Amino acid sequence: MNKIIFLLLMVTAISTSHLVVAASGSTKGVYQTPKAFISASLGENSQVKVLWLTKEDKVIIADILSHKFNRIRIRYWQSKHETVWILNEKGKERPITVGVHIVNHLSKNVSHQDKATIQKLKVLTFRESRGDEVRHEFYAKQFNHAGLDSERRLTKHVDGITGATLSVRATTKVARLALWLNSQVMNADSN
Repeated sequence: MNKIIFLLLMVTAISTSHLVVAASGSTKGVYQTPKAFISASLGENSQVKVLWLTKEDKVIIADILSHKFNRIRIRYWQSKHETVWILNEKGKERPITVGVHIVNHLSKNVSHQDKATIQKLKVLTFRESRGDEVRHEFYAKQFNHAGLDSERRLTKHVDGITGATLSVRATTKVARLALWLNSQVMNADSN
């Protein structure tokens, strides 16, 4: 009788072990490469550029991200009045890579805060063990048409996701940062 119970327990353990492995590995992954995101957003005619950061820029970036930022430059892609930013922000323990496609509106009828809005935000690579719901379209589309107000906050409310609070914060910070960086580029181009 003990052998039968032991055998049943072993069979159950072996047959369910693949579910545990699948569940633990399913939240990590590359959902789109940066190159594919850039190409889908801007086409093949985009130009890679570099934004050099001043000390003042780093102070503002640190305020947006709520932590120190040590890089001296950030690479971005531009095609006419659109930019793409590929940025990393830490979720709980590991970086989340996010692509942000921004459109700059040149019409004089557009208010200052809506001069640049997010066309698309997408989680490209997720490395955390949980919170991967931010990779889904239902979440990411909340950022569409969001701009940045004078206090560097998004002009649209983004609903959180239970169990993914840190991932939501990370993607929201990236959206805000990309819009601010875009404004720096557009201000430099207009001068």
